[in-house]
Amino acid sequence: MVEKQNTKNEQRRLSLPTSNLLFACALFAIGQTLGWFQLNSQFVWNWWSDKPLLSAIVFSIPTGICFWYGVKIAYEEMGQVVWGPRFLIFSMSYFTFPLLTYYFLNESMFTLKTMICVALSFAIVGIQLFWK
Repeated sequence: MVEKQNTKNEQRRLSLPTSNLLFACALFAIGQTLGWFQLNSQFVWNWWSDKPLLSAIVFSIPTGICFWYGVKIAYEEMGQVVWGPRFLIFSMSYFTFPLLTYYFLNESMFTLKTMICVALSFAIVGIQLFWK
């Protein structure tokens, strides 16, 4: 009985993310940044406005590779379930997208709706990284 209780307590404990999980997060951030440029370079630089095929060719392969390996690593580190990496990718997009959009397109992320979404994404990332 005591042994079962200790196992449950160990499962409920929060834990620090591993270096592998942090590497997966870095791959997700790179992939999201590349994806942002693939879709939004047309609004930042006029040169890209009529080059959808070139944009897809230049950005798609490195973006896909970053996400593929990031999901593989996160899947292994998060107990071999795909929901963890999925929520991690989604939540991390609230880090990369607002920063890139503000910097390159001068669109503020400081609206009530956006800030609530960002706060919720921090909570989701925290749960995915620290709760095992």
